[in-house]
Amino acid sequence: MKMEKDEPAMAPVEFWEDRYEAASAETSGRPTTVLEKFVKDRPVGHALELGCGKGDDAVWLAKQGWFVTALDISQAAIDIARKNAERNNVAEKINFKVCDLTKDFPEGDYDLVTAQFLESPFEFPRERILNHAARHVCAAGMLLITTHGSVPPWSETQWETDFPTPEEALVALNLDLTDWTRIFVENFSRIGQKPGSKPGKLIDTVIALERNR
Repeated sequence: MKMEKDEPAMAPVEFWEDRYEAASAETSGRPTTVLEKFVKDRPVGHALELGCGKGDDAVWLAKQGWFVTALDISQAAIDIARKNAERNNVAEKINFKVCDLTKDFPEGDYDLVTAQFLESPFEFPRERILNHAARHVCAAGMLLITTHGSVPPWSETQWETDFPTPEEALVALNLDLTDWTRIFVENFSRIGQKPGSKPGKLIDTVIALERNR
């Protein structure tokens, strides 16, 4: 799913650098709703976060006791995320890395691989990356993926409105589903709010799987 009709004229790294360099270093201080819902009661271990942004999810995981490898394509985002972790006294539990997932992927296996809104206005081999990430989930570990399932009510961006169903999104990952137990493959409704706008209903498409072996 492309988020915009036309890709930005600049390269992806430059686009995300400019975006985070222009952004405030302030963060919400809250984890993604889906991450908190599905991870808060799981045994802690090693987590891999794809697309960490300003680091709120990584910080929350570290506060729960997880050791986290947090990746983002933008150095500016990583700089903000590191300061976020330092401010919350969990920097020693998070390994932040600049990483272009179209070209590289970290070694190792993880008890949790989380990709919360790993989406881009560029052509992006998202399903291939997530399929590869799934191979790094340990036995009894979780793969947790959340994507937009509706257009935010305050959006001024031209979005495609033909969002895949949860089942279609799962099929697109091309996983051997005999290796996985389905925890939740459904749409998830929540109330969200952009600063300066009214609260509105959002729909997220969630895939939560636990590896059997």
